[in-house]
Amino acid sequence: MNDASATHLLATAREMSAQGLNRGTAGNASVRLPGDAMLITPSGLPWERCEPGDMVRLGPDDAWDGPLKPSSEWRIHRDIYRARPDATAIIHAHSPHATALACHRRPIPSFHYMIARFGGSDIRCAEYRTFGTQALSDAVLAALEGRSACLMANHGMIVIGRDLEHALALAVEFETLCQHYLLACQLGEPVILEAAEMAEVAARFAGYGQAPGSG
Repeated sequence: MNDASATHLLATAREMSAQGLNRGTAGNASVRLPGDAMLITPSGLPWERCEPGDMVRLGPDDAWDGPLKPSSEWRIHRDIYRARPDATAIIHAHSPHATALACHRRPIPSFHYMIARFGGSDIRCAEYRTFGTQALSDAVLAALEGRSACLMANHGMIVIGRDLEHALALAVEFETLCQHYLLACQLGEPVILEAAEMAEVAARFAGYGQAPGSG
């Protein structure tokens, strides 16, 4: 196991809790490793009780090292890494505002220009499937097509990034947008930006920040 990657993954998982994205044993995180492998948080173990060595390495044959089981959602992480070369880190959270929208199975339209940060003019909600199943992984992959985030019906959210810091920053930003959307809906249906307006935002984001893809 890459000790540095394990330490970094555990620190990211703990920061997810510090940022209010998760409580208890909810949610999970992973990072891509060389050789079609990944490192993922363990199943059902509070992160404050974890050590870096508790992070679980999953190989290309879906076998894991050590006595601890990987997160029950390891299939989602595996399938995203296989389908999305741009994904190097993945965060799944049961954050309050994203989960509230997900429980209404409500996608997020272009009510705010920052929706474009996630790859399109909306953020989809994946169809409901039982947690830990291949069917859920398939539904999430479909909702993530052309996007870096989606809601998961009656479940939570998932975000992909180019590294752990990027994925965590996007997850915090996504949860904030979910909060803004819920607040805006309390006054009625918010005004939706038009396709041409969102296309202009997307073009500006292409050259925004200090590095490709940075915010």
